[in-house]
Amino acid sequence: MSTLPPPSVKKTPENSLEKKAYDIIENLKEFLPIANDRNRLGFNLYRYLKGEGDEPEILVLNAKIKIEGISEKELAQKLKTELEKIK
Repeated sequence: MSTLPPPSVKKTPENSLEKKAYDIIENLKEFLPIANDRNRLGFNLYRYLKGEGDEPEILVLNAKIKIEGISEKELAQKLKTELEKIK
């Protein structure tokens, strides 16, 4: 019995909005220790950038993520600061 190779995965272009949103969250991984929480927050941030989601203050409160070493308010402020850089 043989195993098939895994499907190939296309990398997201570096200048895409989705990549920028996930990179913002990945840069804050010292405060977000759980990878799945980072993915969830990255997706919600991407939706916000597309105009479909909530603002960072609301995202952080509603995402039900584990935050270490920083308050929810400070994390939301960091997200806002990073978002201003890419807009």
